[in-house]
Amino acid sequence: MITVVKNAEIYAPEPLGKKTLVILGDKIEGIYDDLNIPKDFVQIDVVDAEGKILVPGFIDNHVHILGGGGEGGFKTRTPELTLSKITTAGITTVIGCLGTDDVCRSMRSLVAKANALEEEGITTYVYTGSYEIPIKTLTGSAKGDIMMVSKMIGIGEIALSDHRSSQPTYEQFINTVAQCRVGGLLSGKSGVVNVHLGDGASMMDYLFSMLDNTEIPASQVLPTHVNRKDKLFEKGIEYIKKGGFVDLTTSFDPDFLEPGEVKASKGLKLLLQSGCPIDNITFSSDGNGSMPIFDENRKFIGLGICSVDSLYREVKDAVMLEDIPLEEAIKVITSNPAEIFKLKTKGRIEKGRDADLVLLDKSTLDINSVMAKGKFHIHNKNTLIKGTFE
Repeated sequence: MITVVKNAEIYAPEPLGKKTLVILGDKIEGIYDDLNIPKDFVQIDVVDAEGKILVPGFIDNHVHILGGGGEGGFKTRTPELTLSKITTAGITTVIGCLGTDDVCRSMRSLVAKANALEEEGITTYVYTGSYEIPIKTLTGSAKGDIMMVSKMIGIGEIALSDHRSSQPTYEQFINTVAQCRVGGLLSGKSGVVNVHLGDGASMMDYLFSMLDNTEIPASQVLPTHVNRKDKLFEKGIEYIKKGGFVDLTTSFDPDFLEPGEVKASKGLKLLLQSGCPIDNITFSSDGNGSMPIFDENRKFIGLGICSVDSLYREVKDAVMLEDIPLEEAIKVITSNPAEIFKLKTKGRIEKGRDADLVLLDKSTLDINSVMAKGKFHIHNKNTLIKGTFE
């Protein structure tokens, strides 16, 4: 099947202007200034994208696809994510993680869920492990998981500076990162360690000690939730300036930010104003993790669910409210995570890459259509493909 998308303003993420994109099967065949399309060739599906912007499909690098939470007892376990919940958010690639609970949720279940979503039409990867060190693995070692299990591209989310972490020693943490690095080198994968940062006093101490006392590069660890506190956010700026990457979490209660919490879109602007390179910043949603809910008096009244919808919402706010150019803001959920996680066919609109694409209405930047692996899942804001049990 050949699909032609014409008259779209393409951000690859660099702005290319109004072009015609040809998709052959699940790949981008080419980008053209003009193209003569045979009218009687029935195997060509032509999409007129006049008034729309075409960007790469979004990559969410931290998602609880099996559900998360549970810290308030069994009734607070959040549900699994469904396919259409992911695709309506413009997301075409997810990296799944376990989080706090590695007893009632397992690596086998996580890999199975990732395979299920892949069969339904999107691209999936997972981290091996959970909050805990030593990590629980499938093959007996983190290095073995990364080398032998195709879905596993790193370790995460390892919890530091959090009362819910396993309180690993510095040596345990460094050995875990080292295993992940070597497993990545031997398998051609990223071997990135995704680190959950809580609101404890130690913040990023282990990461800075790693830079001072080992040969492991800063890029081997991607700390997330860096925007949960302003003091932690400042440490994130320091980490970037030492060559590292940081990840800002997009899910939060928009009406009641925690004291010191930095909204992701605002955080992106602050990072750029501080001289941090845009290429060293990513956003992730923490989708289907649990999220506290407060009333108007800031009294805790229950738990909500982190939403994958927030991923693009914060990118859109970065453009519309913080005056960050679209070609810069969109990088944090496209080309940046693709580069960091070595997803060589993702994150950019160019010949030979996967046909993972999102069409945006030019006037509002709202999501209009979403294509994953060359198939429209969402078209003109209508859901065409749903998960098996939706």
